[in-house]
Amino acid sequence: MPQRHTRLRPALLERDAHLLAVEEALDELTGRRADGAGYEDAALTGGLLAFSGPAGLGKTALLAEVRRQAAGRGCTVLSARGGEHQQHVAFHVARQLLQPQFAAAGEAEARAALGSWYGVVGPALGLCTAEGDASDAQALRDGLDWVLTHLAVKRAPVVLVLDDAHWADPQSLNWLAAFAPRTDDLALLVVIGYRPDELPPDAEAFRGLPGRSGHRPIGLPPLTEAAVARVVRDAVGAHADDAFCRECFEVTSGNPFEAVELAAKVAEQGLAPDATALHQLRDLAAAVKGPGLARRLDRLGPSTVRFAWAAAVLGTAGTPELAADVAGLGHEEAVDCAERLRSARILAGGETLDFAHPLIATAVYRAIPDTVRTGLHAQAAWSVVDAGLGPSAAARHLLETRPAGDPWVVAQLRAAARDTLRAGAREAARSYLRRALREPPQEDDRAAVLYELACASQLLEPSVTVGHLKAALEEPTGDPALRDGIVFRLSQSLAHSDQLGEAAEIVARAARSATTSRGRLRMQAEQFMWDAFRTDEPDSQGRSKRLALLADRLTGRDATERYIIGLRAWDATLRGEPVGEALRHSERALAGGMPWADETRGFEVPVLVAMTYAYADRPERTEELFATGIAAFERFGFHGAHLAFGQVLLGHVRYRQGLLADAEQAARGGLRLAERVGRGTPVHWYAVAGLVAVLLARGKVADAAEVAGDHDFHAPFPSAVTFPDAQAVHGELLLAQGLHAEAAAALTEAGGRLDRRGWRNPAWCPWQIHLALAQRHVAPDSALTTALDAVSRARHYGAGAAIGQALRAAGLVSTGAERLRLLEEAVACLDASPAVHDLAGALVDHGSALRAAGSDEEAAERLRAGLAAAERCAADGTAERARAELAAITAAQGAAG
Repeated sequence: MPQRHTRLRPALLERDAHLLAVEEALDELTGRRADGAGYEDAALTGGLLAFSGPAGLGKTALLAEVRRQAAGRGCTVLSARGGEHQQHVAFHVARQLLQPQFAAAGEAEARAALGSWYGVVGPALGLCTAEGDASDAQALRDGLDWVLTHLAVKRAPVVLVLDDAHWADPQSLNWLAAFAPRTDDLALLVVIGYRPDELPPDAEAFRGLPGRSGHRPIGLPPLTEAAVARVVRDAVGAHADDAFCRECFEVTSGNPFEAVELAAKVAEQGLAPDATALHQLRDLAAAVKGPGLARRLDRLGPSTVRFAWAAAVLGTAGTPELAADVAGLGHEEAVDCAERLRSARILAGGETLDFAHPLIATAVYRAIPDTVRTGLHAQAAWSVVDAGLGPSAAARHLLETRPAGDPWVVAQLRAAARDTLRAGAREAARSYLRRALREPPQEDDRAAVLYELACASQLLEPSVTVGHLKAALEEPTGDPALRDGIVFRLSQSLAHSDQLGEAAEIVARAARSATTSRGRLRMQAEQFMWDAFRTDEPDSQGRSKRLALLADRLTGRDATERYIIGLRAWDATLRGEPVGEALRHSERALAGGMPWADETRGFEVPVLVAMTYAYADRPERTEELFATGIAAFERFGFHGAHLAFGQVLLGHVRYRQGLLADAEQAARGGLRLAERVGRGTPVHWYAVAGLVAVLLARGKVADAAEVAGDHDFHAPFPSAVTFPDAQAVHGELLLAQGLHAEAAAALTEAGGRLDRRGWRNPAWCPWQIHLALAQRHVAPDSALTTALDAVSRARHYGAGAAIGQALRAAGLVSTGAERLRLLEEAVACLDASPAVHDLAGALVDHGSALRAAGSDEEAAERLRAGLAAAERCAADGTAERARAELAAITAAQGAAG
């Protein structure tokens, strides 16, 4: 085996172990595995194969051999190379890998192949122009995952080869690092090569990725002295003496690239390969790279030098035509220059502009004088735009130029940022816009550029976004729509940074200074919303009155009016106004449409309107609205905080229906999404509170405590309102753990906070119900009063589930006949509601009370009904209580018999 490989290329000498790893991986990928006597057919198995080593040790040659062997075995080969000067070009590597698989087929076929993912991944892969709002980064990664999985299934077996991964753009690297572990389950082999000391922070994930069979990246060592001697003698003849070969080894340190190039130079110059030429070897070795290469290039003439510089500036995206344009050469002269560079082993063979080795490309680029390099990048920007490659291709060159106050540069960078942002690469868009600000833009455009930079930064650095938007507000602009957009984004960024008070004040000031009635109404709507989410709102009751007066006058003729009416519906729910009033406003808000995926307004109000139905015992309507909304999130590529909120609250809706197993699954899925957004964010608090509440309903107290501990679910609680209320759920957890005094304190504090705001609906936050159960142990004289006040509030609201839950708590803290009466009424109310797990608990509580009163037969009937309901809704703790009570009745009857 070694001989058939080493004949291929000198750079593959002493790479037998690496080539064996490649052969074994390809055998498994193509379903051929050695059985001792030969090969047998087997299942196709992919994986990850990584080769690492410093520059020049043969990674590129080894990966070229991987491509050759894979193609020879009938594999689909996807190939890409990172570019030293193209790391700022978002999805540059992903585009090289995937675009050729779809571009040649035409738009119609690409749309058919990619389906609903076409609009999400198409712009990133250069298949179509991005339209609409920016794609969510997670949506784009999910889409790229789908595309690569689709290819691995449809065109199996597939080999993906990535050379110079250390120079890949961070967007592609993040995606591939996350996808790589999945290759074990696909007919997909990923082979990468990189320089370990040059991996950027974005690529650190590659270092720890387990490869095939758990192996870490395979290192490439330098060649031995014997291998270098083999390279030299293959190039100059077997008569090369040992001392000459030994000196070649010393001056190259066994680097394969340098050894091959040095041997070629010795052959070209006709040096005698013996002791007489030893003194010339170091000069020849120096000419292979660095200043020596620059001097060698200079000898080819000024036109050829300029053409080489242009090729180095253009990088892997260069073509002979573009290089000629950048260098200012005619076609015939450029062809001659390219041929001279190939003859000098600076460019590779063939018609492309690939350098013979990445080390040569780096050396040529670094040899360009600074002022010349800046000018070449500026010319390259013009050339790629003139060639129809678009502003995104120009932007990476403009990053290398000096600011000059050129409006054309600002326009290209802004256009590139828009395209890149819509393709989901926010960090790249930010780099373009920061450079545009340094140009700088004309005074009239500065506010717009700051606003665009803020939009690109919003999901990455909310605090930085706030600074950009505040600066934008200070700039003059005659565009009222732009100023409104700045104010809206600023309030949104402040709110997402847990600065709800300032968010509300910003839009309040904008409302006071608005020059149109519709603009003023829009800002009032935003103020109402952010105030509604504040736990420290100074005048909650006054705000509710103003909101009610305004909403009652509005007809819902546009989105702003409908949002205000929707906020009125939510406020009525929180305050515990009669359920019919809340639903009347909800229907008014929905009558004209209320999209969830409108970035200019946010998704908060549509979610609140949907939740009014959940608390009003109309979960089927909530589910319908959530299904429509989540589908819109996915259609528009919102897979981050938007989808996390949707999943978390959908879990809460199912919890209220008693679908506890489904609720737990949705809550855990929502928590996973929330952790991608970030711990400590509002969606993370929502997710943890929702999951803890579900686990407590299932009787999994230890699991709930573990989740709370893992996610720092304790005081201080967020300044943003969450539902379920985080502090109240924490009190419920303390109660379930038997910490009655601590539970009573936490619940009393939560209740006082909500009562001060006039939020008195136990359907939304049942803090009184849990407080009464805690007071039963630490303040028994107060327990019944607390529970009966909850009953009164629930009756005023009018939802059967809330009334039944409050009656159940009142029954549990009562005694004698009153206990039985209240529990029986609780069962009746809950039986007519969607709250199945609460019904199960009330049936078991009533059965237990009946057994204590001596009515064993009636008790057994209730307990069996409670057990059936508990098993149906996965309320495991309640089911266990029912079984214990039934066993006690059976035991008592046996003893009596």
